Amino acid sequence: MECLKLIASQKFTDKRIGYLGAMLLLDERQDVHLLMTNCIKNDLNHSTQYVQGLALCTLGCMGSSEMCRDLAGEVEKLLKTSNSYLRKKAALCAVHVIRKVPELMEMFLPATKNLLNEKNHGVLHTSVVLLTEMCERSPDMLAHFRKLVPQLVRILKNLIMSGYSPEHDVSGISDPFLQVRILRLLRILGRNDDDSSEAMNDILAQVATNTETSKNVGNAILYETVLTIMDIKSESGLRVLAINILGRFLLNNDKNIRYVALTSLLKTVQTDHNAVQRHRSTIVDCLKDLDVSIKRRAMELSFALVNGNNIRGMMKELLYFLDSCEPEFKADCASGIFLAAEKYAPSKRWHIDTIMRVLTTAGSYVRDDAVPNLIQLITNSVEMHAYTVQRLYKAILGDYSQQPLVQVAAWCIGEYGDLLVSGQCEEEEPIQVTEDEVLDILESVLISNMSTSVTRGYALTAIMKLSTRFTCTVNRIKKVVSIYGSSIDVELQQRAVEYNALFKKYDHMRSALLERMPVMEKVTTNGPTEIVQTNGETEPAPLETKPPPSGPQPTSQANDLLDLLGGNDITPVIPTAPTSKPASAGGELLDLLGDINLTGAPAAAPAPASVPQISQPPFLLDGLSSQPLFNDIATGIPSITAYSKNGLKIEFTFERSNTNPSVTVITIQASNSTELDMTDFVFQAAVPKTFQLQLLSPSSSIVPAFNTGTITQVIKVLNPQKQQLRMRIKLTYNHKGSAMQDLAEVNNFPPQSWQ
Repeated sequence: MECLKLIASQKFTDKRIGYLGAMLLLDERQDVHLLMTNCIKNDLNHSTQYVQGLALCTLGCMGSSEMCRDLAGEVEKLLKTSNSYLRKKAALCAVHVIRKVPELMEMFLPATKNLLNEKNHGVLHTSVVLLTEMCERSPDMLAHFRKLVPQLVRILKNLIMSGYSPEHDVSGISDPFLQVRILRLLRILGRNDDDSSEAMNDILAQVATNTETSKNVGNAILYETVLTIMDIKSESGLRVLAINILGRFLLNNDKNIRYVALTSLLKTVQTDHNAVQRHRSTIVDCLKDLDVSIKRRAMELSFALVNGNNIRGMMKELLYFLDSCEPEFKADCASGIFLAAEKYAPSKRWHIDTIMRVLTTAGSYVRDDAVPNLIQLITNSVEMHAYTVQRLYKAILGDYSQQPLVQVAAWCIGEYGDLLVSGQCEEEEPIQVTEDEVLDILESVLISNMSTSVTRGYALTAIMKLSTRFTCTVNRIKKVVSIYGSSIDVELQQRAVEYNALFKKYDHMRSALLERMPVMEKVTTNGPTEIVQTNGETEPAPLETKPPPSGPQPTSQANDLLDLLGGNDITPVIPTAPTSKPASAGGELLDLLGDINLTGAPAAAPAPASVPQISQPPFLLDGLSSQPLFNDIATGIPSITAYSKNGLKIEFTFERSNTNPSVTVITIQASNSTELDMTDFVFQAAVPKTFQLQLLSPSSSIVPAFNTGTITQVIKVLNPQKQQLRMRIKLTYNHKGSAMQDLAEVNNFPPQSWQ
């Protein structure tokens, strides 16, 4: 109230203190709006310009949307006045009004026509701010003001070409604040518009070449110019000029300017890659900067510049950076090197050497998939096996600190230990290693305090594999394996017990089970293929020709069904997408019968033995897609009720084909006897490993109430051994606002359906 009393005073000094207090102490949430609105309205019509200026400043500072609506007309009148002092304050006040009440924007449109003709720089500056605000908030205003581009270009040109003006000069540059504001407005007007961009190309080139760079003021204008050039549809030569300006910024002593340059180059490297490449050496030098922010931006930009032509030089610099950088950079740097090496590696040897160098330097910081990826790379590089195992053996001699490196080395020694002992390396001078020395290293890994449980698992498996590759140390291997049969580490104990069983009960199978791993193919999903799981290994399966499903298909659905029956006695399921399926529905199957890892992800430790994969036909009726599926349908197979609970009933009907007697086609019919529909219905099934199953798309995802309709879905089961059929099913649906889920096992299949 004291502020209001001072504002209502007739003395200018009192008003000034009152308005200042109101701006500092009050905001738009205070309950004094009506009194304030009346006071400001009176003062906006005051005869003294300074009192009017105080009222405009206060409204522009703390005016609420109600105050802005009430006083917008007064502001618009002052925006048309000839008094430049009031016009600049009215323009800024109009900006606040537009922010609070965007629909009042059109009220100020007539008043903006003559604002850019003003010679007073203060009015010009505030006018450009007002135009920028209007263009950013309204596409219609943006299109309307594009015709002002030539006028803005003329103003900017006069600023550049004008001589020294003490009133506006800042470090030898005429009104840099106005220049920056105009450049920002030109950027908005020229974005996605060819004509406007072409009209401002010449002036942008003049600003870029004529602005003094020795002072920070000039750098600010140049930076704004670069942003404008990159944002509009500028000529290629102008874009190169802008990138060269950023390159000069990288040589500046000011850390802020270098950081700004790196950030800007990172945004433009994808569109102007060759121009940025010219400054590669300067960017790499920034990796040595002491400032961590500059160092991180330089690292990100360096990885963006890597290509097939400079991969060797860039990796050399980045590996040096990885060796000397702070710990917080190592994870990102190692990840970037892995990706770049995989994409641009000139040779497999170079690729393997680079990854091993990363593991040696920053093995503790690499991401989880680095170990399986390197193992896959080594496995596929058949000609490099002897060289790789020798390099890894030497890398871990006496140093087990980098656990991922030790894991890869243990795996390779287990696979290719015979090549290491025989000295078959041709790429470099072979070393003389005995079988006992190799086992000494692996046993040292097992007992080292630095070894994790995962690493010990790799080492124990490697020792077991060497029992088929070495000839003189089998008894020693048996002894080591038997010792760990009583380990307190459950994982190691389980492995050791299994390996002991191989030695005792299944010795005749040991050499086959522990034979060398085959080449691992990396699966990609290019074209009409989808990923299915076969015993935990990922294989591509060609898709059957069929119309596209009407709903999304979660990629994990085939994987998730593997756990329905538990254990290893399972078969891959090749589902087709249901009409409507929540993205998370499949993932809930993973925990049905415990923590069974069958999703194809890299395991925490190597598998106990490598078993050759037996390829299975990915589709039940492979090769028959061009023929009728059923030439002679068997009749007389009774139907069964597979599920009946909570009003939901699932019936199975059966068909057999004479052209392929091993195939049984089951048609499910789902009906609903309750008074409400069941929505988002999803049916899933799994069968034992000796069978193969395919789910086709359901007819709908809604089971109508009162048995007024059914959902039908076809299941194809391949039963080559004519064994008794059993199936586990999972049902999920929404009913009465609740998500329902249930499991059931179907064992009452009629003999005619499987015999």
